[in-house]
Amino acid sequence: PVGALGAYAVLWWVTGLVNLTAPLRWGVFGQRPTAGDPEGMPVLTPVPFGGLDADTFAGTWLAVLIGVATLACAPWVTRLVVEGDRRLIRALLGPERLADRVRDLEETRALAVDDSVALLRRVERDLHDGAQVRLVAVAMGLDMIRERLDAEAEGKPLDTGRLRQLVAGAHQNATEALTELRDLARGIHPPALDEGLPDALATLAARSTVPVELSADVPHRPTPAIETIAYFCAAELLTNVIKHSGARQATIGVTQRDGLLRLRVTDDGCGGADLGAGSGLTGLAQRVRTVDGRLDIRSPEGGPTAISVELPLRA
Repeated sequence: PVGALGAYAVLWWVTGLVNLTAPLRWGVFGQRPTAGDPEGMPVLTPVPFGGLDADTFAGTWLAVLIGVATLACAPWVTRLVVEGDRRLIRALLGPERLADRVRDLEETRALAVDDSVALLRRVERDLHDGAQVRLVAVAMGLDMIRERLDAEAEGKPLDTGRLRQLVAGAHQNATEALTELRDLARGIHPPALDEGLPDALATLAARSTVPVELSADVPHRPTPAIETIAYFCAAELLTNVIKHSGARQATIGVTQRDGLLRLRVTDDGCGGADLGAGSGLTGLAQRVRTVDGRLDIRSPEGGPTAISVELPLRA
């Protein structure tokens, strides 16, 4: 049947081209009716209009007009037949839903592996460039203090002012190292999440420099992985609001419905947020995708901006 439809589409082109040659066939090749012939030169059409013929040379130009109209409609008929053929091919020979699902899982697994590797690299870099440097400074300060105490034991005068300065420096480096380690641990798993996502978001909103209105309705607690992803999505989106939007007010809403956790962050800023703007939204989309989540961005130029994240309750 599909082949027959394809032949019918070709018929439109053939009949149109044949009708364009009607005057030539009449005048040059003598395809005109003989005397007493009740029927003239046939005029071809791709649809059953009935018997059309040309009895005079002027009538052949009517055949030309029919040919032009037929050729004008032929592309649309061809597109219709090809679209039906394409859909049939896709249905019969295209990838099945299971194959699509396997491919999607392969991609999300690769994204999850890349995300975990990037997290480990960030932790290693933060430790190497931050806390490790502070602890080395503490060790060096303590070595200098020990040397001065050993010198005092050998009878040399003790410079208490310099000793106090070394102790103060070691104490400051130790305090800063603890602060950096605490921030690093909070970046891996915020302690506020131990009390649940609503409390963690409340803490996040309270620390924001932009006024944030929070509404949370989460009757059933999601798994820890989902809570962590939702928290970091809210943190990244709120950071974008503070850095890029110029907003005076922001809202964070989290609800639970139809087996999904929905996080929505809005602001009254300048808008223009998109996945290619370098605002971290691409990373959020990849992180959300690893658990079959979805990121929706509505941010026209001039604002307002509304970004929604949908996550399953279980990873």
